[in-house]
Amino acid sequence: MMVQVILILAAVGALAYFVRRQHNIRVRASKRIAFFLFIALNIYAVLLPQHVTWVAQQLGIGRGTDLVVYLLVVAFVFGMLNTYLRQREISDHLTDLARTMAIREAELDNRRRGLIACPNCATGDSATNRSSGNSGTATER
Repeated sequence: MMVQVILILAAVGALAYFVRRQHNIRVRASKRIAFFLFIALNIYAVLLPQHVTWVAQQLGIGRGTDLVVYLLVVAFVFGMLNTYLRQREISDHLTDLARTMAIREAELDNRRRGLIACPNCATGDSATNRSSGNSGTATER
């Protein structure tokens, strides 16, 4: 009985942490629903383990414990795939950001060296040239 109370408190604690997270806006509704169902089934399995055994036997699995382990393996694979996809997305964003910054830095260096014309120099805007370290137009060098 004491183990059941601890397991239920752990499940409720996980649910409370998931709901109160600061980055909760980014979590899709389908993930919220799936997590809530997972916690609800977790609590149900803790309170009525004989039902889990019955379901396992209906599915051709000998024990309810085995069914729970199989489901945990599926949940783990889903979590790892989700983490991998999120990490790949972050990596792609970081690559795009680094590429954009490198191009921007190269353009600024080329303007400072006078290799490309300043877009505001044709209009006579000398303030842009002074802010980039040039005293005159790019063609003066």
